[in-house]
Amino acid sequence: MATSNPAHASRAAAPPGAAPLPLAPASPPLLVLSQDEKFLALLRKVCEPAHAVRATGSEIDFSAALMAHHAGVAVLDAAALASPVVALAARLNAQFPELVLIVAGGAAEQAALAAQITDGSVHRFLHKPLSEQRVRLFVQSAWRRQHEASTGRRGAAPPAAPARRPWWLVAVAALLVAVPLAWLLRSPGNTLHGHSATSAADDAKLEVLLQRADHALATGALVAPPAENAADLYREALGLSARDPRAVSGLEQVIDRLLTDADAQLQAHQLEAAQRLADAARSISPNHPRVAFLAAQIGAQRERLVLSRAQRAAASGDVSSALAVLDDAARGGAHRSTLVDEARQQLAQKQIDARITDYLARAREALATGAVLQPPEQNARFYVESARALAPNSPAVLQVRGEVIARLLAEAHQAVSTGSAEAADGWISAAADAGADAAEVESLRAAAAQLRGSARADTTTRLEGLFGLRMSQGKVLEPAGDSARFYLEQMAQLEPASSSTLSARSAFETRLTDEARAAVHEKDYAGARRWLAAAHANGASPTTVAAIEAELAAATATPARAEPEAAAASGALAGAAATPAGNAAATPAPAPAVPTPKAADSYVSASELTRTRYTQPDFPLLARERGIDGWVDLQFTVHRDGTLGDVTVIAAEPAGVFDQSALDAVRRWRYQPVMRDGQAVEQRARIRVRFAVKS
Repeated sequence: MATSNPAHASRAAAPPGAAPLPLAPASPPLLVLSQDEKFLALLRKVCEPAHAVRATGSEIDFSAALMAHHAGVAVLDAAALASPVVALAARLNAQFPELVLIVAGGAAEQAALAAQITDGSVHRFLHKPLSEQRVRLFVQSAWRRQHEASTGRRGAAPPAAPARRPWWLVAVAALLVAVPLAWLLRSPGNTLHGHSATSAADDAKLEVLLQRADHALATGALVAPPAENAADLYREALGLSARDPRAVSGLEQVIDRLLTDADAQLQAHQLEAAQRLADAARSISPNHPRVAFLAAQIGAQRERLVLSRAQRAAASGDVSSALAVLDDAARGGAHRSTLVDEARQQLAQKQIDARITDYLARAREALATGAVLQPPEQNARFYVESARALAPNSPAVLQVRGEVIARLLAEAHQAVSTGSAEAADGWISAAADAGADAAEVESLRAAAAQLRGSARADTTTRLEGLFGLRMSQGKVLEPAGDSARFYLEQMAQLEPASSSTLSARSAFETRLTDEARAAVHEKDYAGARRWLAAAHANGASPTTVAAIEAELAAATATPARAEPEAAAASGALAGAAATPAGNAAATPAPAPAVPTPKAADSYVSASELTRTRYTQPDFPLLARERGIDGWVDLQFTVHRDGTLGDVTVIAAEPAGVFDQSALDAVRRWRYQPVMRDGQAVEQRARIRVRFAVKS
């Protein structure tokens, strides 16, 4: 493991009187795998001087550079890769767990990396064309994460000074990494299997912890009693699995509940109760932006109470009491009563002038040190408002007040430019309270709102991708914290009326009823009831649900039909899966001339139907270039006129690669209508479409 300060370690390792060892770089470099000169120039532009940019043009050179430079952050340009980016990212994460990884590419690469972006294996994804501001933010974020990881290891002994490695040792180490990478390049369709970080016992313990944590959260035991509250239990779960999304989501819900309750107490002017709740949230996540924002609100309300008391005392002529209130607040002590004697009354005006001068000096000092709004009652805004309470029309007070307002507006502009909507809201609110120009405040609020909208759109896109991925994987209802239903609920909370949310909800409801109908025809009656219950609970069409319930009732009340027909219906998907694969494109199963009679709503293999029009599926260019093979299982309805409807992907391997090509082609197919008793009827069918690259 590389030392945090190689140069210092090298000097310390030299014995007394010996010549000093060569100095290592002060900070690890940013390692980049790209052949895009514009991209490399942009990275060099945004990188801090402490971090050199080391560029490599191939994966072999990249692996050697990793061993030679001890890089802390790496950037992969998908356009420069010969092997699949998902496989390479998994390989790097397994071999270099402390390496913080950024990937640049297009929508296809982002979809392929969805799971690794979600679990943190890939720290950030950069969309091309690239924005300088976004590249700078992501690189800075990566270095922060790398620094936190390198300084947060518990119980680690100080690493030894790195000795100068012989050239042959570096070459051998590079070769050990390069050989598996080269194997990846020569093996189309190869996938990398990571090893589980926890044993079966740890997995069982993790599930028990999460169940206890969920129960504590549901019952309101957020931070008490000790060891049996939601916060402690979720943190204990993260100790077993540091990236478990359920534990991370659970802690976020605990913080949200605490801050929501604190905000309610604040609105009721119960400052002590609000402070206790905010402190509890801070103990879980000290750097959470909402915690800082709420703490600023509580501090601002405390300040308003103090200033109101001082202003009332000064307005009534009781200058000594006004000064006592302000003195106590500025020192952070408890309020006390003050005996006012005759001498103090005579010197009151001089004291006021001196106090104003002192407050203004403190305000300027706080501005110089960055204490603009925090800590409460000891910041620039509070000091200048304290001076205003004593002399609201003093030219000196108005001048310093203008300096504070200018600083608040500058900080608000900075927060907007760096994409921090939460911080921007706090600065904008403070500037408005301090009397900043209304037009500039409104302009900043509009910019912050646009920023939040962009962040919301990014979140919606991510959730939509995860929803589609889980649907294609068959994870419709389970697991509870990582299923299609889970991500649909999050989409509905974020953007309930958006077209993407409505489309996802429609697909979800259709999937539930399709699964229920399939379970009935496969005689999985318990499964059918579960699917129907989920369909009913999630708002599926009452008419469709009622029709399936009627089918279920009839099926459970009527003796089973002849065994061969049941076997044929239950084996429909298996028959579709056995279709032969083509060399260069998708090839569905050939259809026999005469279909076997089936019940109108049962699923049959598409090979039992007569296809009258065929459209060849397009082979995705990216998959062809990378030598990826796969298949897509679909189900559809053959209407009475031979057209197809309700075409749905029910499984795919790999997920999300060939799905759209298969859907686009199958929707244009046509079949001979299925005839029963001399009448054309609708028929449900399933098929597997295979995609294979020419050998």
